[in-house]
Amino acid sequence: MALKKKNQLVGVDIGSHSIKVVEIDHNKRGRFLKNFGAIGLARNAIREGDIVEMEIVAEALKKLFKNLKIRNRNVAVALSGYPVMAKRITLPNADKGAIESTIHDHAEQYIPFDINDVNLDFDVLKSETDFSENENPDEEDNALDIMLVAAKKDVIDGYLNLLAAADLHPGVLDVDVFSLQNAAEMSIGDKEEGYAIVNVGAEELGINTVVNGASLFSRDSSFGGSQITDLIMSHFDVDFEMAEEKKMGAMQDKPWDENLLVAVAAVISDWVQEIKRALDFVETTYPDKTISKIFICGGSCRIKGFQGFLEDRTGLPVKELNPFSSLVLDHDLFDEKYLNFVAPRACVATGLALRSIDDK
Repeated sequence: MALKKKNQLVGVDIGSHSIKVVEIDHNKRGRFLKNFGAIGLARNAIREGDIVEMEIVAEALKKLFKNLKIRNRNVAVALSGYPVMAKRITLPNADKGAIESTIHDHAEQYIPFDINDVNLDFDVLKSETDFSENENPDEEDNALDIMLVAAKKDVIDGYLNLLAAADLHPGVLDVDVFSLQNAAEMSIGDKEEGYAIVNVGAEELGINTVVNGASLFSRDSSFGGSQITDLIMSHFDVDFEMAEEKKMGAMQDKPWDENLLVAVAAVISDWVQEIKRALDFVETTYPDKTISKIFICGGSCRIKGFQGFLEDRTGLPVKELNPFSSLVLDHDLFDEKYLNFVAPRACVATGLALRSIDDK
């Protein structure tokens, strides 16, 4: 679908350890990858979704846009982690105006924060059954599935201040779980009726189960690749940057010995148990829904042994999510081999780049 250039947004994924940027040109001939780039951040510049070192992050963002020669200053960014919550709830059937007037009362029981400290939003999910005009909307079984989203006001303010400091304009403020779902839907289309998306970041393990295009259940946990980085730093007595390189297999001069492999396997086991618990919960809560495949992404999804162990414990096929696979590439600008290598890290940013200014 073509988008007017004035409505197109640059996707900016501000992660714990790096910023990723994707720019897509939406025109009548398709979706063209226009820009992709990433820049590292100092450790703890962002912690649990909070921007701790505002100046450092803003300067990195400015540098990345300058290096990529991106002229569009309108961006879409995503919140993630503890400060944001997305939950599927069921409410009595009502029109949108009635829901808006009562959503705070309904939401309070689901939100782990003071209701006065958050901004709320919601979306009415498409029902699998279309009710006819003759059906009574007051019947008990005619309920509405609602996707409720809450984000802490101080965290939202932090992101808005960051964008202002980087001379950028917020067009959409999204949630990473939905950005990933957008990227997945573009990449795999309607081929999968039910699937899970697992995002293994530096400090966060995100799980989202999707059936027929709607999120059933999502969860964020405080697991991630930084656990393994810490193990490597301690085991080899190296600094953070060196440990990160070793983690991704970029350096082979010091092979992983048995003690480190055992320690890493224990961490991976914790990740897989968390994913399995989420899938078991969905199976129990929605017995008529089926999750048939797992798509993985994130900078740490290629940790040695993770994908195989996940397949073994869940009994489901596991596949990497490649958000570039459905984009048109200019091979004079992009090395396809490089894009395939970085693809799991680019999913959130790509999902954000699919948004537009006139989106909800």
